[in-house]
Amino acid sequence: MKDNPIVSIIVPVYNAESTLHICLESLDKQVYKYMDVIFINDCSTDGSLAKIEEFAAAMGAYPSMQVTVLSHEINRGVAAARNSGLAVAQGKYIYFIDADDSLEPQALEVLVARAEEKDLELLGFNWFLTFANGERKMTQPMYATTMEAMIKMFEGTMKWNLWIFLIKRSLIENHCIRFIEGKNMGEDLLFMVKLLAQVQRIDRIDDYFYHYGQLNEGSLTKQYSDRHIEEVTYNVSEVAKFLQENNVLPNVNVYLNFLKLNIKLPMLISKDVKQYKKWFVWFEEANAFVDTDRNVSKRIQLLERMAVKKQYWFIKLHYFLIVKLYYGVFYK
Repeated sequence: MKDNPIVSIIVPVYNAESTLHICLESLDKQVYKYMDVIFINDCSTDGSLAKIEEFAAAMGAYPSMQVTVLSHEINRGVAAARNSGLAVAQGKYIYFIDADDSLEPQALEVLVARAEEKDLELLGFNWFLTFANGERKMTQPMYATTMEAMIKMFEGTMKWNLWIFLIKRSLIENHCIRFIEGKNMGEDLLFMVKLLAQVQRIDRIDDYFYHYGQLNEGSLTKQYSDRHIEEVTYNVSEVAKFLQENNVLPNVNVYLNFLKLNIKLPMLISKDVKQYKKWFVWFEEANAFVDTDRNVSKRIQLLERMAVKKQYWFIKLHYFLIVKLYYGVFYK
């Protein structure tokens, strides 16, 4: 690479003192040092800010690396924090990382090299589901076009988490793509849909770079609050509105219902019957599409079928076999 393009790394931070070192150490160990690291302290009440400032001072040893620390006066949520980071980003590329996760040391070097070589606007990669004493490789599907990528995302075979993509900043800025402040659940879904609707040059590499931390197998279970459901529902409605207004996706109603099933699936990875009942009534119109998405595994198809039939004993059995036994024994 002739000019060593800068990567702006956006890191929202809120009360992450106990795990922040994981992220900071992985940034320090990046082979590629041409970074514009932007921390957004979202009114933390613990020692997060002190750790960020200590890191910023230490990174002064690298002339090619800039660290910016922004602070919100009130807690505004991850959507606003990411918007604040985008507002000051100067790099050719944008990368989002969570404050309690980490990257492989060679990640940025490999990603930037590939993006530069092929003049890419969006580059995806694989990741690890990381526990205290073990990891599981999580593989993203291959895709040749943006339409194929979007369909796979709606079908549930491809994740939309922003931390598994390197993004060209001009793609974001040229189309004025931002997060909706106050809607902090499902915010990355809407952002990614808008990116995929505009991107022209997309690719995926078969490397595993991101470590998504789970403290224990219990972290896999989801307890969705009413607020969580309201925020996700809002972002999904915005996705539907965007797709319909821009005529982006064929058979949009079918794929939207596949998406809704995919979104509420974690509620069935639980031992809480109240979560099963919430699953049934949330996006209830999607229940008619159970068994119609052939890209979903047979196990998940069966789980959803039993949920529609309100066979909660089976869902609880599935939880103990998969989460407590499989993950609890092999990844404890």
